[in-house]
Amino acid sequence: MPAARLTALPDVGWMLRPITGIPGVRHAVVVSDDGLHLGHASANNLTGDIPELGRGEAEALSAACAALTITSRSAVALFLGEEAGVRQLMVESAQGYVLFTSAGSGASLAVATGADADVALVAQQMQILVVKIGAQLTAGNPPAETPPAETPKSAARSPEPGS
Repeated sequence: MPAARLTALPDVGWMLRPITGIPGVRHAVVVSDDGLHLGHASANNLTGDIPELGRGEAEALSAACAALTITSRSAVALFLGEEAGVRQLMVESAQGYVLFTSAGSGASLAVATGADADVALVAQQMQILVVKIGAQLTAGNPPAETPPAETPKSAARSPEPGS
């Protein structure tokens, strides 16, 4: 029997830099539906409790994000029927917001903002970004632009596009 081949997960964290450049955005992660970390990035020059997501924090956050998105799908199905689906999810706290959206088949994008962020702008830019992420994650399509030669330690991986 031939040995099983492991395939590396795509690393799309570099694609998150434009969204972390929006004023008020703190962090972004791309996560598979089963909780695997596909990429992350943090805004530059952050202060506060979590100034930058490390790889370990991003992996733990990926599992939590997957749990929230799956729970929201279950709740929507119970309230509105199996075909309803979830397009976006927003969690509000005293410190800001966390927005979730589908990033294509089997992946989600989560973005954390401060309380002063323009949440409508962030949500709009997330919809644009998930299309690019989805193209990167499906069928091995090359990205519209190539990743930089050096990826900062705050960037890691990201998933597919979706709506």
